[in-house]
Amino acid sequence: MPGRNLALDVYVVTSAGRVPGRGHADVALAAASGGADAVQLRAPELSDDDLLAVARELAPYLRTRGVLFVVNDRVGVALQSGAEGVHLGQDDLSDLESARGGRLVLGISVESPDQARVAEKSGADYLGVTVWATATKPEARPVGLEGLRAVVAATALPVVGIGGVDPSNAAQVIGAGATGVAVVSAVGAAPDPVAATRALVELVGAEKHARQSNEEAR
Repeated sequence: MPGRNLALDVYVVTSAGRVPGRGHADVALAAASGGADAVQLRAPELSDDDLLAVARELAPYLRTRGVLFVVNDRVGVALQSGAEGVHLGQDDLSDLESARGGRLVLGISVESPDQARVAEKSGADYLGVTVWATATKPEARPVGLEGLRAVVAATALPVVGIGGVDPSNAAQVIGAGATGVAVVSAVGAAPDPVAATRALVELVGAEKHARQSNEEAR
């Protein structure tokens, strides 16, 4: 629910077709088994009815595992499926009222401090920032680590860095002040998505612990 503390260290966004025979549900279940805090079902290729079927399958399982389940863009599917949240881009903000009316956890993608402040005033619970360019969402504008730092400084909301994030650079995202990392290919295309998720959980946890220790030592 809005206002609650959200665990967002590792946030996995689903994808299909990156590994033959591995669909959205397979990625989501693997992420949960690997210890992800949140899973977003993002499937622009599916109709509302097909997406709803997948979401209804995942919602009760992820809830029992304590994993925040978010549907990308489609508020109606989120509400009908029992998902806990919805994530909206800047082009989808016309759906804000229905998202808030349904008491969904609300994530909003932002590209600047100004957008971050507007999103916070609009009732967002967390923000997503594209850090590096990514083939999984080429229309997203990457802002780099400096842009991520600027957004983090502009809001009290948790911020998740996405876009080209993998084990080689996840620590940089946390070091820039992000609450967590969101990944697509780093889990969805991994040979063993459970192990890939688990490795990210350990990496992010270690980096956040180091960041906290450094802050306490100042």
